[in-house]
Amino acid sequence: MKLCFATNNLHKLKEIQALLGNQFELVTLSDIGCDADIPEPFETIAENSAAKARYVWENYGVNCFADDTGLEVNALNGEPGVYSARYAGPQRNSDDNIALLLEKLVNEDNRAARFLTVITLVIDGVYQQFEGTVAGEIINEKRGSNGFGYDPVFVPDGYSRTFAEITLEEKSQLSHRARAFARLVDFLRHS
Repeated sequence: MKLCFATNNLHKLKEIQALLGNQFELVTLSDIGCDADIPEPFETIAENSAAKARYVWENYGVNCFADDTGLEVNALNGEPGVYSARYAGPQRNSDDNIALLLEKLVNEDNRAARFLTVITLVIDGVYQQFEGTVAGEIINEKRGSNGFGYDPVFVPDGYSRTFAEITLEEKSQLSHRARAFARLVDFLRHS
């Protein structure tokens, strides 16, 4: 089955291609001629995921899926949440986002956090959503060079290494995105 992954994020694309294997023909926004910065105007991760998928379906008529992911930190009442990518400003710079996060947590003992991914799939105009989460904690300084976003400061529960210190293969088995995509793939295989 041919599906468009509604993203321009090459890190996400690489991660998802590793999860999907060769069972699905994955195309990107640029492959379908979409160069728009798809709006994410909503206050929840689920709504923004649906908005991106709806945009591709309504404007290009292509079966697709879109994801939205956020880091939710308990001590910050769920921040950065839906604003994770642009937490420190519209430049969407991971280093700036991490610096702001660590600054806000400097006097906090509760470093519990979770990543949440919501994927919206549109097949022939029918919408389905799939969710994946992984709990962990935010550490005081960046460690590791793999991954992207907040990976260098997020240690998943049961691990001593950050998402940026584990291999892509390990992350593909335990991450929030991997869990949401496992539900998506299971649905596609059984539909």
